Amino acid sequence: WQPQPELLDFLAGGPPPVYIGFGSMASREPRETAEMALEALRRTGQRGVLYAGWGGLHKEDLPDTVFMVGSTPHSWLFPRMAAVVHHGGAGTTAEGLRAGAPTVITPFVLDQPFWGERVRALGVGPAPIPQQKLTAERLAAAISAAVGDPAMLQRAAACGAAIRAE
Repeated sequence: WQPQPELLDFLAGGPPPVYIGFGSMASREPRETAEMALEALRRTGQRGVLYAGWGGLHKEDLPDTVFMVGSTPHSWLFPRMAAVVHHGGAGTTAEGLRAGAPTVITPFVLDQPFWGERVRALGVGPAPIPQQKLTAERLAAAISAAVGDPAMLQRAAACGAAIRAE
């Protein structure tokens, strides 16, 4: 896999962004979910990388501070992020932790609430926000905690180093 040059240029063009993507989890209101994510990034002043899995949002709808990606290996992308926001699937959670990135989990179903609580208990991310309670305000607060808490950043980095050493 090779990243597209535009993605490399975006990553090089400023501080590490925040990844927001919900994998295979479909939102009933994809455009509203995407707009909520954009509003949370705006409120926090963070650059963002959005996974294009949401319908109704196009690259031309995005500000210059946000880049949309399609299928991109998390193992390549997540180490380049300030934090990762996702649904909390086991594989995505593992990649976020391995990358050493603070993790915000917004669980939908099944084991995702467990992983969200586990991330919180380890101190490598804030409390999970269930999808049905996800708002721009709550997501902005969680992103701010993930990128702004020095102890959380240190724990996430140490967790990532330990996993990569296995």
